[in-house]
Amino acid sequence: MYTLDWKHAHIGRLHDDSLNPTPDLTAELGICTARLAGEMTAGRLPFLDLPFRREMEEGIQNLLPRLQHFKHMVILGIGGSALGTRALQKAFFPQQDRFGHSGPWVWILDNVDADELSAIMTTLNPAETLIVTISKSGGTIETLSQYFIIREWMLKCFPETWREHFIFVTDAHSGFLRQEAEREGIPSLSVPDNLGGRYSVISAVGMLPAAFMGLPWQTFLDGVQSVNTQLVYNPGSTEALREHPAWQLANWCSDLYLKDYSQLIFFSYIPAWACFGQWFGQLWAESLGKNGKGTMPLPAIGVTDQHSLQQMFLDGPKDKGCIQLYCSEIPQYLRYPMDIPETWSWLRGKAFSELLQAETLGAAAALAHHNVPLVRLRVPQADMYAAGEVMGLLMATTVLTGLILDINPLDQPAVELGKRLACSRLGSTNYPEEAAILNEFLTR
Repeated sequence: MYTLDWKHAHIGRLHDDSLNPTPDLTAELGICTARLAGEMTAGRLPFLDLPFRREMEEGIQNLLPRLQHFKHMVILGIGGSALGTRALQKAFFPQQDRFGHSGPWVWILDNVDADELSAIMTTLNPAETLIVTISKSGGTIETLSQYFIIREWMLKCFPETWREHFIFVTDAHSGFLRQEAEREGIPSLSVPDNLGGRYSVISAVGMLPAAFMGLPWQTFLDGVQSVNTQLVYNPGSTEALREHPAWQLANWCSDLYLKDYSQLIFFSYIPAWACFGQWFGQLWAESLGKNGKGTMPLPAIGVTDQHSLQQMFLDGPKDKGCIQLYCSEIPQYLRYPMDIPETWSWLRGKAFSELLQAETLGAAAALAHHNVPLVRLRVPQADMYAAGEVMGLLMATTVLTGLILDINPLDQPAVELGKRLACSRLGSTNYPEEAAILNEFLTR
């Protein structure tokens, strides 16, 4: 079970109520309880109760025989369709990035990169390659562009059987990929209704690749569900919400914003979990950066970024709070030799992992010493269950922070403008307003 350490959470301006008193959230607690219950009843928070889990599990189980035919899974997806999967692969399947690995491999194409796409098509054996195309809307321009090109590659290689090399993960009812799946008979899994991309790692978006890698993906889901049990089974209870760690963390995060802390550091001191910071960055920024509100997420990796970013964290502007993620149980199978130089004699015989533990503690103490508000998030073991707990906690915290600050944490109205402008630039006539914006930008 994860724990939260609050000892140094209320320092700096969070300790000084003379500047801007910490708000009494009693009223907000009642309002958020009612809104949370209403949203869950309406099915708009499926990442809390996972109502789609049984259907998804059956769908993935049915596809396992197909997955076992391939050595390579190429994922076409961007943003939430890639970040959660990358976090799980780097954390729990790092062997694919090491010398001597013989498969399977997961390759994630999450950018408009001709070199990378070309390399996939020229180096992978197409007979051993499965393409998983992921887009909730079915119309993500970056993903569809990759699909059109890689489909042509497969068509040339296997004119009659190319469809056997594709799986779609998309909306259950609408969008181009859904139409394509039905037209071509391509197997597909659904992204549940109301599950935005940044929350979608818990769906087939993340769990299908996890199953391909042989990870205990159902254990991960157990971890996600365990976090929010008391909210799901007591949806109208203010007491259940008041006692929930996500509510407490959301209170702290909203207080940071109200006390003019504009940035939130997510400092992961579990090296294999480094990519969790990127996943959290999208979750937080896309959910809460609205109406002139929100705090900027800053993913950081311990101890790497102690040597690059921490100077700014400690001695730069006092506009940052920090969540430090760490693990209390680290394998101790490597030890310092006994014959190291006398200058370093105090290391003799110690476990190599003790350095990481000491660095973790040292970084936390340094942040607190410099009055950076700090919450420490500890997991006892860095396993799939704990990963599910952490992601489940952070998703719930994000939603509750939005409710406290009167921000809709489920939409992303500003994200699509750049994409529509790009489509207009390429010749689409569907966006006359965007065409005018682009013309003004180019001619001003």
